[in-house]
Amino acid sequence: MPTTKNFRLTPLNIVSALFLLTAVYIFIYGAGLIGMQVHYLGSAIGWIFLLFAFVVSFLDIMLRNFFPQTKKLWIVELSFITLTLIIFLLVK
Repeated sequence: MPTTKNFRLTPLNIVSALFLLTAVYIFIYGAGLIGMQVHYLGSAIGWIFLLFAFVVSFLDIMLRNFFPQTKKLWIVELSFITLTLIIFLLVK
């Protein structure tokens, strides 16, 4: 009987799922629907979002090994997401 003890919902899981959904959306409907002016780069943008999803999933696996407690894992991952958003907004 499989146990659900190893399955933990974390913020980076949610972000990687959003990246996957965005990539699938771009592959199906194209990048023009999300506001991109150059329509022929849609598949490249989709592959970039798939790469983001892979990197975020890998980071989630690494952080799970360093922080076995779910509460600390949530704090670290939310801090990482917040720091990433702040850097993105500063660069933008």
